[in-house]
Amino acid sequence: MRRLLASSIAASVGVACATALALPPAPPAAAATARPAASRDGSGPAAVRHDPPGSTRSLPLHPLGPGARDRAVGSPAAGELGLTRRDVRHFSMVGVVWDDPGTELHGRVQVRTRAAGSGVWSGWRNLETHNDDAADPGTPERGSGRVHGATAPLWVGDSDGVEVRIRAEAAPRTAPRTATPAPGTRAAPPASALPSGLRLELVDPGGKAEGEGGAQAAPYAAPAGVPRPGALGAGAAEERAASAANAGLAPLGATEIPALSRTATERELQTLGGGEPAAGQRAKPYIGPRPRIITRHGWGANERLREKGFVYTRKVKVAFVHHTSSGNGYRCSQAASVIRGIYRYHVTSMGWRDLGYNFLVDKCGNIYEGRAGGVAKAVLGAHTLGFNTDSMGVAVIGSFGSHRPPAAALRAVSRLTAWKLGLYGANPRGRTYLKSGGGNLYRKGKKVRLHVISGHRDGYATACPGTQLYRRLGTARTTAARYQGR
Repeated sequence: MRRLLASSIAASVGVACATALALPPAPPAAAATARPAASRDGSGPAAVRHDPPGSTRSLPLHPLGPGARDRAVGSPAAGELGLTRRDVRHFSMVGVVWDDPGTELHGRVQVRTRAAGSGVWSGWRNLETHNDDAADPGTPERGSGRVHGATAPLWVGDSDGVEVRIRAEAAPRTAPRTATPAPGTRAAPPASALPSGLRLELVDPGGKAEGEGGAQAAPYAAPAGVPRPGALGAGAAEERAASAANAGLAPLGATEIPALSRTATERELQTLGGGEPAAGQRAKPYIGPRPRIITRHGWGANERLREKGFVYTRKVKVAFVHHTSSGNGYRCSQAASVIRGIYRYHVTSMGWRDLGYNFLVDKCGNIYEGRAGGVAKAVLGAHTLGFNTDSMGVAVIGSFGSHRPPAAALRAVSRLTAWKLGLYGANPRGRTYLKSGGGNLYRKGKKVRLHVISGHRDGYATACPGTQLYRRLGTARTTAARYQGR
């Protein structure tokens, strides 16, 4: 069954997939456009990149405090950078990026924002500086020349004012690297220096930021001028391609892929895999019932942002569980906006070809399609540096270092992995081997034995998916296996 499914997928991508793997991907229209100089207050037209719906503003950071004008950004003396309090156009997500993805940011990054409408300023909030999701070394996505170092993005809600400060700190002796430097990249600066090119990214996800669905997430409410769900325009080639990648699961333009019963899922598996089980596999396969999945069209992805085409790996042997580190201060009705913000941050700010995760799960247990290419296919993501091949990334929206993940979210992870891993014959309670592409835990080429459902930290030295979520992965494995009928 697995071989037949893989053959079916390979036939569907054909030459386009091979071309995407062999050649450096062409930049999307937004990335190919020269970045305009930002106005000093962040409110002028020069500070805005227009990619409707939504926008991203990039504001350079400057030395703060006495003698700031005499300190160079990136020097050991520039111990504190930032922006003083200022008015800006509306945004809902914030992050900090810098030039070299191979350079670590050793320090504390804090922001505070002003809520639009009320004028109330928040307290100082920390950004996670070790944003360890990334494409593998040596891949076209990693070597495109457009990738930047970055903090994790933080969801702050509708805001129109911002202040930021970054304080350098000495690097700990065992600090995890956020990326593996590509050959020819600059040497890291001294431990007390901050990376060069630091800038604040203010992300407006576009569309409807309030009241977007509820506990049972509703389809995306498109802004004026954007095709409504189920009404793809004749010229929306990228949107049609992303929707068509789910052919056989849902009609073109569908906002969601509906849940199926266990029996219906088993019948669908035979259709996807060519109708006959692989040698040695049970006639009645181990697979969980297909869960409801909100499509990219359903959460309002602007398909013009990402690069064209899709890149696939051979199969899915491991599911890596992540948290987004974007905070827990969102409502489930805002989850689609949060995802649009992360998508824009990954592509426009960090320079990736698409959203890094294959799937996302919100606190109410709604499941969302992530990187484009088809939810049933082995789409190559950018989620676990060194282990993106033959795996998938599932990100629970939120931060779970000290906060327990909601039961609904954990149950959704189990349902999703029971179905997706079942398509490829994987046992959620089992272990398997992946070959490392290079990282800070395992050298390139090393075969590593991993749980079929692993945490991000199992393949990379990172705090992700947060201590509280990581502790519950054993429950997720057991539940997913039960959904598969094991």
